[in-house]
Amino acid sequence: MKLKSIPIALAVTVAALATSLPSKASVFHAWEVTNVPWGDVLNVRRWPASYSQIESAYPNGTVLSLTGRCKGGLMLDDIAHLTDWQKRQVVRYKWCEVWHDPANSGQWQTGWVYMRYMRPH
Repeated sequence: MKLKSIPIALAVTVAALATSLPSKASVFHAWEVTNVPWGDVLNVRRWPASYSQIESAYPNGTVLSLTGRCKGGLMLDDIAHLTDWQKRQVVRYKWCEVWHDPANSGQWQTGWVYMRYMRPH
């Protein structure tokens, strides 16, 4: 093997190892829209703020997939050991990221929901 080919072989080996190592995969969290007043819906917004653009809206009973990331650095994985009631209290006034398909077209995207109207499913 020539000396010039050693860096190339090393780079290929490192790349192969990096792609084969397990990554910290995100697990989606199923939460259900709840306690939205009759005739109203829960808005999914582009950013975690009430003045942000509305991407979609869902009625009570809709189960949404949350990415686990919430505003303020909270991760839903960190509260997984709590009871459902305790989880709701922790996230009650927080915005959390949701993974949804607003147009039912297979074009999934992230948005944000206000967790006061969500409960663990």
